[in-house]
Amino acid sequence: MRLKWSVGLLSLLALGSAGIAHADDLVVSAASSLTNAFQSVAKAYEAKHPGTHVVLNFAASDVLLQQIANGAPADVFASADQTAMDKAESKNVLLKGSRKNFAANQLVLIAPLASNLKVSSLRDLTQPAIKRIAAGDPASVPVGRYTKGALEAQGLWDGLSAKTVLAQNVRQSLDYVARDEVDAGFVFATDAAVATDKVKVIMTVPTTTPISYPMAVIAQSKHQAEAQAFESYVLSSEGQAVLAQYGFLKP
Repeated sequence: MRLKWSVGLLSLLALGSAGIAHADDLVVSAASSLTNAFQSVAKAYEAKHPGTHVVLNFAASDVLLQQIANGAPADVFASADQTAMDKAESKNVLLKGSRKNFAANQLVLIAPLASNLKVSSLRDLTQPAIKRIAAGDPASVPVGRYTKGALEAQGLWDGLSAKTVLAQNVRQSLDYVARDEVDAGFVFATDAAVATDKVKVIMTVPTTTPISYPMAVIAQSKHQAEAQAFESYVLSSEGQAVLAQYGFLKP
């Protein structure tokens, strides 16, 4: 996964530095949890806009923001939490007035499909039988921030830190569980839904703040009109229907 992401990023940087990207290419930098849904959204958008090619760049939201702030080509930024988008706004990389919420999600605790894990509350994660728990790094991954907030609310974050395996993005957390490398893991409900043959949801985890996804057009985009059209499509009934197919909730 990391290799694929790195190659994708290098390709984007090469396109930007070489200036050989097609004039109608639209670069959408989106949170890892949007991978499957935005692949379908992009395909549907391209079908309605012949000649437009949507280039998708997936990573943790804070990593995407760092890429954008450092000059990597991007026309649209879609984040998995408001914190990353707030950071983007503070760095003045967003087109004013273009920030909009387009989806919502839920935080879930998952385990390998064959696991016999018995957990009825987050406090049960302290039991000695549970040795490794995957979670996104709260320093750079939205699902990690939601997880930390949920655990801190119950006084569990510090106590579970020794068991926690920090992931670079939510899909890496999902992979740890799917490969049975950890006893449990925190992901978004939509991530668990794409791996039902490998993981199972143990419980839905209440979060201290609602899980909402904002998106915005990048101020330095050379395709602002097209970027705004893509954003409008995601917010349209058709775009929302595609997101709903992957388990995303209304914003």
